[in-house]
Amino acid sequence: MKAKIAVVTMAVLVTACHGSKPDTAPKPATAESSKDTLTSVANIPLDSGKPDTVHVAQRDLTHEAVKIFGDSVATAPAAAAEPTWDIDVRSFETHDRVVYFVGRFTGPSSDRFVQELARGGRYEPIIRRKLHAAGMPEDMTYLALIESGYNPHAYSSAAAVGLWQFMASTARGTGLRVDWWIDERRDPVRSTDGAIKFLGWLKDQFGSYYLAAAAYNGGAGRVSRGLKRYADEVEGESGDSAFFSMAAAGNYLRAETRDYVPKLIAAALVAKEPGKYGLKVSYLPEFAYDTVTVGGATPLSAIAKASSASLADIQDLNPEVLRGITPPDQRFVVRVPKGHADGFDSAYEQLASSDRAAFTRSSVKKGETMSSIAQRAGVSVRSLTWYNRGLKATKRGRLPIGEAVLLPSSAVVAGALDIPDPSVEKWGSSKRGSTTTHVVQKGETLGRIAVRYGTTVTGLMRLNGMSGSRLVPGQVLLVKSAPRSARKKSKAA
Repeated sequence: MKAKIAVVTMAVLVTACHGSKPDTAPKPATAESSKDTLTSVANIPLDSGKPDTVHVAQRDLTHEAVKIFGDSVATAPAAAAEPTWDIDVRSFETHDRVVYFVGRFTGPSSDRFVQELARGGRYEPIIRRKLHAAGMPEDMTYLALIESGYNPHAYSSAAAVGLWQFMASTARGTGLRVDWWIDERRDPVRSTDGAIKFLGWLKDQFGSYYLAAAAYNGGAGRVSRGLKRYADEVEGESGDSAFFSMAAAGNYLRAETRDYVPKLIAAALVAKEPGKYGLKVSYLPEFAYDTVTVGGATPLSAIAKASSASLADIQDLNPEVLRGITPPDQRFVVRVPKGHADGFDSAYEQLASSDRAAFTRSSVKKGETMSSIAQRAGVSVRSLTWYNRGLKATKRGRLPIGEAVLLPSSAVVAGALDIPDPSVEKWGSSKRGSTTTHVVQKGETLGRIAVRYGTTVTGLMRLNGMSGSRLVPGQVLLVKSAPRSARKKSKAA
């Protein structure tokens, strides 16, 4: 009996090892230890070379083990499956900068990273579905993780905004709306559509998702010029490896861009297995909603009341709505919590007119200023200015008598975001010109683009590392516009 138990025990252990991978990579075996292992296993006929032999042997051994040890052997939980990625993580996981960022995410920055992963539970499912539908790697979702920490309201010092950290001009180039009332860079659904379109253009341009990611961060022009500058170093390299060869060749890429892809890979490693690194994540529920259509200038507060939701819920589901009301000049689709759309129209009609009104109309009285009107309305001067952008005061601060003024309700002000005009780029200055990106449209030429930005064809070609003037629709160009004063002089001439 003891001999039978020993044989079955050894067989079960060997079968288990055959069917699952260890949690950590085993140490390389010496020639002697390998020989001993092969000798001991050889006496257990688990594999005759036929595909089904192992499964039959496992079934028989399990049956035998159950008779000896009980049902717990048959019902023991299976080992967790190894994670997989659809971007190349394994080839570069031992790169020194990848290792560094894994250490950062799981060490000094672990608390923050856990919060960002938790937010990912809210937005990652949407992003993955959209990436999959576009035929792109789903794990490119981690680009949003390293860009914004999955925060739709993230705002950089360069005025990049949202989950995907778009500049206003780049966002508009992908079809997103960015104006005083609406900033779709903050919309997790629409901005993801824009990011997928932009990444697709970059992937088509460079042939690699890692080079596309580098261009997303550092600019397509710089990556293009870098590949030409270090042509010898990247010769023979293809796809993702070309990025690492170029990054190692010199400091032409900014340090942030050289670290961008290693950071992406590190984020993918930790995000797929947070428990392996001692991180405990409580994921937020998925971003789920129904939609309703409302008229122009509808207060978010009224939408909240009619849908039996809180104002915070409506703001959270519609982060692109900036001023507490829907755009004044159009009907608008608004998100409400899942299950709250039924009966919305009738509930909205039953609201008091004061709840549905965004403003009361007034007129400037003699001697009034924005400050005195704001005080009369019980709002801040800043809030009053938001909704009366056409009002112009005299040098003494007085307003024209009889001028119409819109006084926002306190509910409208409460639903507004305190942010600057998103249509104003803050990259560069008016004296030195600004640098941004331009997406080539069908029929455009370098000459036409140069005129638009007040620059030259030669300047555009040099900035983008181009040897010829041929353009392809969807191609992303880095453009540096002339200072405003220079553009005015050019027009005057």
